Amino acid sequence: MNRLPIAVRSRVLACLVEGNSIRATARMTDTAKNTVAKLLAEVGAACAEYQDKALRYLPCKRIQCDQIWSFGCAKVASVATARTAAQGAGDAWTWIALCADTRLVPCWMIGPRDAGGGYDFMQDLASRMTNRIQLATDGHKVCVETGAGALGANIDYAMLVKLYGEAPNKRPERKYRRNTCLGAEPTTITANRDVGTESTSCDESQNLTMRMSRRGGARLTTGFSNKIESLGHAVALHFMWYNFGQIHQSLQITPAIATGVSDHVWSLAEIADLADPSEEDRD
Repeated sequence: MNRLPIAVRSRVLACLVEGNSIRATARMTDTAKNTVAKLLAEVGAACAEYQDKALRYLPCKRIQCDQIWSFGCAKVASVATARTAAQGAGDAWTWIALCADTRLVPCWMIGPRDAGGGYDFMQDLASRMTNRIQLATDGHKVCVETGAGALGANIDYAMLVKLYGEAPNKRPERKYRRNTCLGAEPTTITANRDVGTESTSCDESQNLTMRMSRRGGARLTTGFSNKIESLGHAVALHFMWYNFGQIHQSLQITPAIATGVSDHVWSLAEIADLADPSEEDRD
């Protein structure tokens, strides 16, 4: 079977993690579109499996959780008229947990933004922690219902409710522009939290990084995934590169090194080898 050289696979992954679409990546690397899609599926699945095993027994203390919206095949309002709407097409929410101290993303989940999805996500998060954690989320009601239930008494939970409205002297509202955030109101869900440290800013910054680094994450895009499985592969690759390969600007090391789950900065060649080890690795 034909196999792309490791240098070509690395270039393909470099294009994908820097926010290029599959078609643009194929043009830039002189490879076929189907080849790029197949490589993304293989590497994405391998990245998800590796991180599921590696990101366990973590010493994180301050966790922030949020959800980021995207869609598969078509937005939910357009699924009924879409010509090729696969099963699961429509809005897709990615639940994300982030350690505020090391910037590591210990877990994520693509699923509905309801109580069932929230509970599954919080259970996964709880299974990866070794310490009592301070949890901060936005005002989404599901987080309140599932956070304390899944983590039990092993958390200090604070919810940060953002207050939006019209800012003084603001010009009339324009399309695609949200209301101005006028402030945030912290609410204690469980006691013993560090007063004044409630925040979801790190997780929201990660949402921006995700939208900029993954073409399908943009709000207005033609680079969306046609299948939810493909979205999952792209997200897994993004977090593999973010956790293990990309040096964080404020930390000057990768989040994985800061947390102690890795001892070096991963290269894209190493990430590519997770799916298809080189002959040297097999030996």
